[in-house]
Amino acid sequence: MSTTPPSRHRVLGLTDAEYELILEELGREPGDTELAMLSLMWSEHCAYKHSKKLLRRLPTEGPHVLMGPGENAGVVDVGHGLGIAFKVESHNHPSAVEPFQGAATGVGGILRDVFAVGARPIAILDSLRFGEPSSERSRYLLDRAVAGIGHYGNSIGVPTVGGEIYFEASYEQNCLVNAMCLGLAPHERLIRSAAAGPGNVLVLLGALTGRDGIGGASVLASAELGEGDAAKRPSVQIGDPFAEKKLLECCLELLDAELLVSLQDLGAAGLTSSASEMASKGEVGLDVDVAKVPLREAGMAPFEIMVSESQERMLCVVAPARVDEVLAVCRHWETLATPIGVVTDSGRMRVLDGDTVAADLPVGILVDDCPLYDLAPAAPQAPLYPAPAAVLAAEATPAEALVALLHSPNLASRRPVFEQYDPVVQSRTVRRPEQSDAAVLALPDGSAIAISIDGNGRRVACDPRRGAAEAVYECAANLACAGAEPLGLTNCLNFGNPEKPHVAWQLTESVEGIAEACEALGVPVVGGNVSLYNEAPAGPIFPTPVIGMVGRLPDATRAGQLGFAASGDAIGLVGTLAAGSAAGSELAKLRGETVAGPLPEIDVVTIRAAHDTVRRMVSTGLVHSAHDVAEGGLAVALAECCLAGRLGARVWLPAEIEPFAEVPGRAFVVSGPEEDLVGPGVTIIGRVGGERLDIEDLLDLALSELHEARERGLLGFL
Repeated sequence: MSTTPPSRHRVLGLTDAEYELILEELGREPGDTELAMLSLMWSEHCAYKHSKKLLRRLPTEGPHVLMGPGENAGVVDVGHGLGIAFKVESHNHPSAVEPFQGAATGVGGILRDVFAVGARPIAILDSLRFGEPSSERSRYLLDRAVAGIGHYGNSIGVPTVGGEIYFEASYEQNCLVNAMCLGLAPHERLIRSAAAGPGNVLVLLGALTGRDGIGGASVLASAELGEGDAAKRPSVQIGDPFAEKKLLECCLELLDAELLVSLQDLGAAGLTSSASEMASKGEVGLDVDVAKVPLREAGMAPFEIMVSESQERMLCVVAPARVDEVLAVCRHWETLATPIGVVTDSGRMRVLDGDTVAADLPVGILVDDCPLYDLAPAAPQAPLYPAPAAVLAAEATPAEALVALLHSPNLASRRPVFEQYDPVVQSRTVRRPEQSDAAVLALPDGSAIAISIDGNGRRVACDPRRGAAEAVYECAANLACAGAEPLGLTNCLNFGNPEKPHVAWQLTESVEGIAEACEALGVPVVGGNVSLYNEAPAGPIFPTPVIGMVGRLPDATRAGQLGFAASGDAIGLVGTLAAGSAAGSELAKLRGETVAGPLPEIDVVTIRAAHDTVRRMVSTGLVHSAHDVAEGGLAVALAECCLAGRLGARVWLPAEIEPFAEVPGRAFVVSGPEEDLVGPGVTIIGRVGGERLDIEDLLDLALSELHEARERGLLGFL
């Protein structure tokens, strides 16, 4: 056995071929600080080297887009001189190693992305995936991640208004913690991150720099997890929401006073990433003096300072004449502010340690010259994921199936989770969790925005292209139920190791499905995130593209709700159940069926017509409730409408309808006066009233039994 230690570049995650390319471009060996910087900027997390080519397929233009991909967050116009900034990002690997801080700092990071463009954060949503809750590890990760999200969001005063949780065996070792944030900004306060103006001053704002988070982008976010993960805990950042609150208010006041040239969040790869990306976007150089960086710990080496991922820090460019004003505002907010460098016209990133040059690199080699890889996709020849254990007999009655579905971890009430979050702080929340398919927030002019976050890894695992498209359609369907027109979309693409052909196939097909759905709906992608290498020795996670979508509705007082609202109302079915599929369904999981496709073809014309019909009916007040048919099919959707409104229903279904087939984004249950429901595209299938859900010739259950099943589903695991 060889005892030769691995080359220093391999220890830092660079391949031999990548290191040879660095030597060729530099014409010399990189120094220690330079190699540390390059290893992070050339990591999967920062360079997107296995996904950047694919992402070019996504449509990014639209009439409402104010800022698209490339900035800290995308921004769409909502009228009256206001923009909504939003983005979703992952903190998966840190959360698998240290779930409380991993999830908490995931929230802190996405908040900074939003106020980095000049927007005040007004809402958080989260998309979470864990192993089966029967697992002690999964229960621990769930408990601590939820606590971390609540801790940060509640402390900083930003409401958590929505989200989703799924439990699947494939996430046992690789939980997913995706956080989405929205912010509100007047157009004139929006700012970009490009550094500009040689001679301008680089000012570091916020917390002290320490050794926490060193190597997070490469150690945690760009490799598979395995044995020894506990040793990676020092790579997980530590968050302080109270420091971030002061930093947030400080940055917004600086922007209101027009004191900043540009602003950038310090996230993955710390100063290295933020400074070099600012320089690249502005086509300038930067000199950074690490000797001026305020430190939490003495004796930090230059490379440690440059790659530290300590939280609650921002980097800004300031004209020399305005530096004193900037420092005065920062003192008012008790936010540390330190000039640490200058903008140059050199096109180089120089790291100084007083009079010593610790690094001197072309900006291009850090940001633009990392090789982009072509994937080698190949569809798997056999199922990738083992069949789950059956918990429901094949001969179970429809009534037994419905009760089992409502009690199952993936469909049970999320109340034990979301009650740990404050959904109404800031007093904008019109619809909170379990009141509507989308969260709704009021805007100052009386209109509102609706927000939804969606994804279904099980269905994407069955058929990556159609499953990913379904996630887009379902997100849009949720907005339609609130009465909102989609304005823009963000995404977080969570996949396994892209160097493996079957994962490359999942990723390639999923991006194509998202692109096709966005083009069909006319919804641009304004930003997003990619999280790869979510894989353990047992195999990859389900391919999990998570979609976040924002829409606008003209009247906040007419925001839709999902619960039946009035006895005697007619119940209508909008859209089609004809393409319903048992593949990848919750019922198939309960029956222990193998995850396999394909999923049915998608009729885009029918989907758009259904969305338009529901959106019009909700926004004009013709219906009292609207709910999309998704997991568990029509039977579960009807039960959810009954439970949310505390009203029963008597329903008769056309013979061709399979009550548990799933049709994400294709069909809706609406209720209202019958004379308002009758019309093209709507089929009357029942009437609201009583204390039971009675589906003719299928099942007849008391609401109390349905309520008991759904409310107790997660209680035993939290």
